[in-house]
Amino acid sequence: MTEYTYELTIDCANKLDEQDELASYRQEFYLSASSIYMDGNSLGLLSKRAEQTLLDVLDDWKNLGIDGWMKGKHPWFHLSESLGVKSASLVGALPEEVMVTGSTTVNLHQLVATFYKPDGKRTKILADELNFPSDIYALKSQLQLRGFDPDTHLVQVKSRDGRFIDEEDVIAAMTDEIALIVLPTVLYRSGQILDMKRLTEEAHKRGIMIGFDGCHSVGAIPHHFHDWNVDFGYWCNYKYLNGGPGSVGGLYVHERHFGKEAGLSGWFGSQKEKQFDMNHTFTQAEAAGAYQIGTPHIMSLAPLIGSLDLFLEVGIKRIREKSLRLTDYLMWLIDQELADMGFTIGNPRDEKRRGGHVSLEHKEAARICKALKAENVIPDFRAPHIIRLAPVAFYTSFTEVWEVVQRLKTIMVEKKYEHYKNEREVVA
Repeated sequence: MTEYTYELTIDCANKLDEQDELASYRQEFYLSASSIYMDGNSLGLLSKRAEQTLLDVLDDWKNLGIDGWMKGKHPWFHLSESLGVKSASLVGALPEEVMVTGSTTVNLHQLVATFYKPDGKRTKILADELNFPSDIYALKSQLQLRGFDPDTHLVQVKSRDGRFIDEEDVIAAMTDEIALIVLPTVLYRSGQILDMKRLTEEAHKRGIMIGFDGCHSVGAIPHHFHDWNVDFGYWCNYKYLNGGPGSVGGLYVHERHFGKEAGLSGWFGSQKEKQFDMNHTFTQAEAAGAYQIGTPHIMSLAPLIGSLDLFLEVGIKRIREKSLRLTDYLMWLIDQELADMGFTIGNPRDEKRRGGHVSLEHKEAARICKALKAENVIPDFRAPHIIRLAPVAFYTSFTEVWEVVQRLKTIMVEKKYEHYKNEREVVA
């Protein structure tokens, strides 16, 4: 674990910014002069490059009409494939193993429909009790479609403390009744990174397929899906990848599964040269493109063209290095300034186990979040008592991290949070 030293002064924050190799990338994003954005793990900010590529695609639509499918600056017909190539290094995959398509939950439905093959005793799906609700809804739905009762056939590994999932408990639950495992890469509340390599090895020892939800990790931490032999993965592109609200999702399928019949077939899963034959016999694409379903949402793909170029330019290794330094500094400041104010850091401190955000727990979390917004800091609340703070490598400065903690300290000292109800907004 890397050891850093800090001083409790604004000068220290300024010096960290002066030393930051990625500081110039703040200029690539639209940042508010009046607020500090700490919610990039829910919705990333707009970059100027993403804006430009969206405008480029709009321009092609305006000037080319239907010819935009094969002509223009970013021809639409192969756009999902080309963005898959750009995304591959972020998940440690071969270019042909990744596709930008669908949405997180639609892609999960597709992948479970493809890889969940109940046979004999192996009829159950293994998940965890801390996963994001949408994943659990989808898994229950898939079980019901196969005629199984989710109450008995969805096995959810329990957390020992309400924050983390112990890999030993996951492995112990890999019985001969499990047909498929679906787990998060990073827990969305606590930011814990699961040991994907180890869990994949243990699953495969037992003949079980395993896939991961990368929504809270892709764009923030390195992955090695191909080398780890992960069977499949899926993620959203609107958090750390800054693809915009409702941005098209991503999926990964290991090359050894190419040719496996898609559970949910649709015409964009066709071989490209056959797609417009309009034949009622489906000719499935040979690589990850087979697991597309419908026509891609071109306007939601368009910002990713520019956004992913930023990631290719900088590289996920450098992004991770700065992210770790930002969260380390944030935790140090919390320890120094807020230690006696009822706060608990609920994420792993070990950088090998910590994702891209800090999970700050407090019994008054909902009202503290409202007070932070009134002080022009944009945080994220997660029930029952978590304030998620996500300093993003591309656009958060160390000075902003310093200022967030100072404003939080003022809120607590002056009890400004008492002006608000301790309940979440409609959109938390």
